[in-house]
Amino acid sequence: MPSQYRPQILGWIGDLGKGTNYFSDADDRLLYANDNYCAFLRKTSSDQIFYLCVSTIIIICSFPAIYIFFLLLFELNPETESFMFITVLIVLIAGIFALYICIPELYQNLFTRKGSPIILNRKTKKVYINESYFFNFTTFKNPIHFLHPNKKRIKEYDWADLHGVVVHNFSTYPLCTTILMVCEPGTYKTIDHVLLDPLRYGIGSYLVWGWVNNFMCFNDLISLNDGKYTWEQETPFKKDIIQGQGWPEWMVEAFNALSPEHLAEIKQKYHVQ
Repeated sequence: MPSQYRPQILGWIGDLGKGTNYFSDADDRLLYANDNYCAFLRKTSSDQIFYLCVSTIIIICSFPAIYIFFLLLFELNPETESFMFITVLIVLIAGIFALYICIPELYQNLFTRKGSPIILNRKTKKVYINESYFFNFTTFKNPIHFLHPNKKRIKEYDWADLHGVVVHNFSTYPLCTTILMVCEPGTYKTIDHVLLDPLRYGIGSYLVWGWVNNFMCFNDLISLNDGKYTWEQETPFKKDIIQGQGWPEWMVEAFNALSPEHLAEIKQKYHVQ
């Protein structure tokens, strides 16, 4: 049975339901939680370093390979050396495509700061992200944006419009990723994607989704002290993770908004539309 969200995402395994979930664990992804909001880490330092090195090596190797095969392509006669010509052309296209894929990977690992936390407020039902434009998991990017490596997106979403799905990475030892599909209100039409919990083995990919749902439902199955910082350590959390990362001032204040009305007051105070 295919995903109900359209367009369907590549590597789809299953759609995830919202509500109380007895299968949950914050693992080492939860940074901080209090009675108003929680913050989840989405990129560990070890993963960041590993993928940064891999993408850098591929890019360094791709440039001379593309140059060499480009020169070969013009020296071959497509009529008398058709097989060699097609082979060189295919390798050249593959090299360009590899470069196209790896540049965003390089950017997102190079410019992802403090694990790119996702913030969820359960009293206003709002979700906040501040991430590299290239952090988004989708493959195809506008090449013009490659000229802006530090391009960011800072957004506020409605929890009601975010729907979880699990996808796999097509490897021999498949890792699963939880994606939040951003849909138009009241529809299954996907207009954006937000990474929630990347690269888990099997059933582990459902644990963070379960914890987040329990938190948003005010369920006592979870503890606010499950994270790196306890609920009393909001000041150290904001100093270490939030401060200096480009979060808008109104948004940082909105993390602790107590109601939709309180959030509206904060936005009015900062003249946010």
